[in-house]
Amino acid sequence: MQKEDVRLRQVIIHIMDSTMGMPVLSDQVIDFGSDFGDFLRAHIFRLLESDDMKKCSFDEGSQVQAELEAYSEENFIPVSQKLGELLYSVMNKNIDIPPADLLVVEYEIEQQRFLALLKMNYKTYYTHMTDSDPWGNSNSVIKQKAILPGENQKLAEAALIDLADKNLKVIEKKYDVNGVKTNYFSQLFLQCHGSLSPKSKLAIVAKAVDDVQKKFYHESEQFEVQMETKSIINQALEEDGGFAVPVLIDKIFKEQEEMKEQVIEKLDKYHLTETEVEPQNPATTRKYGKQNLITDTGIEIRIPMEQYQNKDKVDFITNPDGTISVLIKNVGSIISK
Repeated sequence: MQKEDVRLRQVIIHIMDSTMGMPVLSDQVIDFGSDFGDFLRAHIFRLLESDDMKKCSFDEGSQVQAELEAYSEENFIPVSQKLGELLYSVMNKNIDIPPADLLVVEYEIEQQRFLALLKMNYKTYYTHMTDSDPWGNSNSVIKQKAILPGENQKLAEAALIDLADKNLKVIEKKYDVNGVKTNYFSQLFLQCHGSLSPKSKLAIVAKAVDDVQKKFYHESEQFEVQMETKSIINQALEEDGGFAVPVLIDKIFKEQEEMKEQVIEKLDKYHLTETEVEPQNPATTRKYGKQNLITDTGIEIRIPMEQYQNKDKVDFITNPDGTISVLIKNVGSIISK
């Protein structure tokens, strides 16, 4: 899918500045010309491609879902206003939630309708200002505290809602609510629940495997074990686009049943023992595409995974005294950077 496949239909913006004591709700949709339209499509497309988004379902009694059940193209404005009021009521009770503009966007992809709730937290930047008087112009610099994120910046909180089945994808950040770090956007505003994001799943699985390997292998053995594990994960991501957790654990630990059991025990806390991990963004999997090595003597080596897997290109030799030699073979030229 391309960014241009996102077809915008209606857009409205509501000001959620908690310092004002009340939301400033718009009564009219806004024009989305070429520049602003590109800005919105860029943010929506970034969310669609993000591995930080998690699939969610509304909880029973969700006020947001109740509003969406009555949604139609004709009542876009009043529904968006109600959503703005619901969000603001949560923000107004919790001062640590940053002020923002809420952009509500109805859009279409392949004739399927969606609603995007884009909470654009304000950024602070400096800009110039000019005053004129009888003696001429006076240029100065002022601080602007209500700048929206640029189209290449990630949003901290947003939701993409399928208007057909009301399933949604959410990205969010925790903020203090009554002294406790809370996913307020999903729990208090949207009132929904869901699974972990693909990025979180991959990180948790990788850490669980690494923790168990560190427990069972001597420090001198961990180097090769960790490299081989990274190679197995990379191969699954490259060839299959992801992996089933039980299959990956079998490939990594083979007949080491006790180690398997301990990894499964760790993953069971997150309900990940039977799940599929399928990240789609190259940025999420990039680190598995190379081996980054640092020796105790301060030498750093970065080896692309395809070279690591080719014994004609690189080899690791364990010497009789326990030290390790890295042999890089068949090098045609070397460039200093």
